[in-house]
Amino acid sequence: MTTTVSFTVATADGPRPVSVAYERTGSGEPLLLLHGIGHHLRAWDPVTRILAAERDVIAVDLPGFGTSPALPDGVPYDLATVGPVLGAFCAELGLDRPHVAGNSLGGLLALELGRTEVVRSVTALSPAGFWTEAERRYAFGTLRTMRRSALALPVPLIERLSRSAAGRTALTSTIYARPGRRSPEAVVAETLALREATGFHRTLEVGRDTLFGEDVKGIPVTVAWGTRDRILLRRQGIRAKRVIPDARLVRLPGCGHVPMNDDPALVARVILDTSR
Repeated sequence: MTTTVSFTVATADGPRPVSVAYERTGSGEPLLLLHGIGHHLRAWDPVTRILAAERDVIAVDLPGFGTSPALPDGVPYDLATVGPVLGAFCAELGLDRPHVAGNSLGGLLALELGRTEVVRSVTALSPAGFWTEAERRYAFGTLRTMRRSALALPVPLIERLSRSAAGRTALTSTIYARPGRRSPEAVVAETLALREATGFHRTLEVGRDTLFGEDVKGIPVTVAWGTRDRILLRRQGIRAKRVIPDARLVRLPGCGHVPMNDDPALVARVILDTSR
């Protein structure tokens, strides 16, 4: 079941309250899971059971996404703010340097947590922040189109489309290489999560100036990229390797931008191998 925890974080205007929703399952060393922009913690469902056999898995709804409330007015969604929010979340739950895996925006945040020594290993799946300006504009344009489409579709139509493989492909083929594998219930839930994401535009706003340009030292780091990623093109993985020379760079054959659904066994193995 989803649980919400509240805590305070330091901001330019003084301490402010923040609430974060999460689900926790399994046992072992803690593993934090961070989803991408416009998604929610359910993105990790295809791999959670596998990971929970070896890890204490904590899947998070990032602030302003899923069921987590937006950050307080005036608090930005940049790395310098959201990174410490996640650090405060870990402290509130008593997580002492958990492992972390993140996808897209979550991958960028995972690397930031690694850089600031909040975590003990990082698995970044198609992380944001290694783009050229043209690639960033393309990715943001694609995301905005997805959001407009989700907002334009009536909920009964979303539900009807989700019942067929062709409909699920129409709704989710931008992020999945194998959209037909996603369940109807999951497709409806993530489409609604995209349209209701209160942090969507504010995250894109700060993302225009975001590049990850610092090494992550002293901990295991894996950067993994789907060969069929249609949002963040896989050549960005080469740039990530240049920025983080000791990182392990892994190809995810046949996987799209959100690879957990396309090949759960492979993605879980990559995460567990890194956290070992």
